[in-house]
Amino acid sequence: MAHSSDVLTVTNCNFDQIVSSGVSVVDFSASWCGPCQMLNPIVDQLAQQFSGRLTVGKVNVESENELVSHFGVMSVPTLLFFKDGRLVETAVGVKNLEELSSVVSPLLS
Repeated sequence: MAHSSDVLTVTNCNFDQIVSSGVSVVDFSASWCGPCQMLNPIVDQLAQQFSGRLTVGKVNVESENELVSHFGVMSVPTLLFFKDGRLVETAVGVKNLEELSSVVSPLLS
């Protein structure tokens, strides 16, 4: 799964470390999922737009069953928004950059 250098690969092992401080967005997706492929460049743009202030990661739902069941992810793509390790917002399905920015911006202020 190729993505921009601003986007981290999230696994069960590094999840807590990635979301523990600041604002984070975690994208649960799968390689076979069409809408996920549509969302990928938008998530990359989000990472670039808030570079240095926002941590962005992707979870491969096929290999990270523990995270999928822990957060009850039922469909992909699902975006989870965290602030200092606490889940504050969930978005399911393809969203545009403006919709994602409008969730992230208030969390950063």
